[in-house]
Amino acid sequence: MKLKKQNTADLTLTRSLPRHVAIIMDGNGRWATKRGLPRIVGHRQGVESVRQTIEAAVRIGIPCLTVFSFSSENWARPQEEIDELMGLLRRFIQRDLAELHSQNIKIKIIGTGDRIDSEIASLIREAEELTRFNDGLQLVVAFNYGARDEIARAVGKIATKVQKGYLNPDDITQDIISENLDTAGIPDPDLLIRTSGEARLSNFLLWQCAYTEFIFTDVYWPDFGSDAFEEAIREYQKRDRRYGGLGKNSAG
Repeated sequence: MKLKKQNTADLTLTRSLPRHVAIIMDGNGRWATKRGLPRIVGHRQGVESVRQTIEAAVRIGIPCLTVFSFSSENWARPQEEIDELMGLLRRFIQRDLAELHSQNIKIKIIGTGDRIDSEIASLIREAEELTRFNDGLQLVVAFNYGARDEIARAVGKIATKVQKGYLNPDDITQDIISENLDTAGIPDPDLLIRTSGEARLSNFLLWQCAYTEFIFTDVYWPDFGSDAFEEAIREYQKRDRRYGGLGKNSAG
């Protein structure tokens, strides 16, 4: 994957950039079915959209990008499709890791290791270890991830600390909960994009998206590329983020 250096002087992307963009990459299967192709062809094409989106995030200067690659609920899909999805992740890491590293991208995987093939688990560790000191774009891959499971695991960690006397129950705050989530140390998403026309979170970053701006697009993920990503950033820049208070454009 070669990330292109392009002139962005003509883009209005220099102000109010989101620190963290999260994406629910939806519609691969429907993209393929609409064209009379096997669903897996849509997943393969979706990988190219991932590459284009990473390229755009680097070019624009987004500090953190999170992509929802495989949910803990996806195990209910046909085994053939699961095997292909696992193979796509394996090939993505094997083929693109060196290039991502050369572009100073830091990789972090969130989710649980349950049911994950040992080879894939090893590749994940390799990707995180190789890029751990990079300070460019932080690419977070939500793999075998579910937000309710993440919150339940965080509660378990906190309960263990209380049980062992490391933490007083009265000292449990929102910050303490955040520090025990998979995303500890990562800013909450400023913007969440979901493709394919669906308008729901689907168990993705439920805690972290309390004040996130949402953009839902009818475009299927395989058709989503750098232009669509840049357009989403422009739309985000029009939003008046109030966090429960009065926004800058409020009359009262």
